Amino acid sequence: MKPTVLVITPVRHIRGVSDMLQSFAQVVYLDHPSTDEVMAHLPGKQAIFTNPNKSNVFIGREVMDAGPDLKVICTASTGTNHIDKARAAERGLPILALTEERSFINRISSTAEHAFALMLAALRHIPASFDSVKNGEWDYTRFIGRQMDHLTVGVIGYGRLGGMFSRYCSAFGATVLVHDPFKKVDDPRHKQVEVHDLLEQADVISLHVHATEKTRNLVDHSWLARMKSTVLLVNTARGDVVHEPDLIAFLRANPQAMVATDVVADEVRNKGSSPLIALARESGQVIITPHIGGMTREGQEIAYNHAATMLRDFFSPTHPG
Repeated sequence: MKPTVLVITPVRHIRGVSDMLQSFAQVVYLDHPSTDEVMAHLPGKQAIFTNPNKSNVFIGREVMDAGPDLKVICTASTGTNHIDKARAAERGLPILALTEERSFINRISSTAEHAFALMLAALRHIPASFDSVKNGEWDYTRFIGRQMDHLTVGVIGYGRLGGMFSRYCSAFGATVLVHDPFKKVDDPRHKQVEVHDLLEQADVISLHVHATEKTRNLVDHSWLARMKSTVLLVNTARGDVVHEPDLIAFLRANPQAMVATDVVADEVRNKGSSPLIALARESGQVIITPHIGGMTREGQEIAYNHAATMLRDFFSPTHPG
């Protein structure tokens, strides 16, 4: 008998994913479910297939316990902060994620490209100037930007995405400073420095770290106090690596500072009450996109199809589990 899979994120628009899932499983699709809807459909299901970008469902104790037959949780993402990993371990539920699937995720540059796009959009005031034109204005004086080859860009985290982003900045002539205690920088265009030097010298700081207990609220008052009053902070990592109350206080105290982010804190459960989104409604210092960093056609096809393949292999008769 085929295993039963509950898909709680839209996948049917992504080429190949539904075909892969249906080749080995009985599949139920819930494209935009509430937590209650997921819990109502979980009995009898052996797997959850998800992605945090589009979901309002945190897969925590309550959700997992609604699925007594669950054997695995599969997420088409590198991040797993939308899943209660401690409860999954208690239940003995493996979490299949793309975090260590290097041969596949190295082909996905989408999020690094989006970080670069956010940076340029903020440096050149593109959203605000476009709004101005739509309002019938045609005046450049409020939108004078910065030129990349005169800037110092600080990159926090030099893994796959941080390395890509650093190379893009170098190609545009920027000075690139990198801080990553776990990686050796071997590109001569990128200078590895201590974090306090990066914070003090960078005109732009871009975050490329995983969300863990050690990186939660990494960017707080102590870091912000060292940054330039005109700094641009770019975040395509996870919202939880920034202490948002400290960031908002910093932005209010430094009207030339900006943040361009693709994520907000506690995104899956509380984005509707995000103080950063609230600030964006009243301040041109904030640019926010709805977690679209990895959401390119090519990126989705690579990530979701590989996640579906991992789930197929998990249920294979030859799987060691």
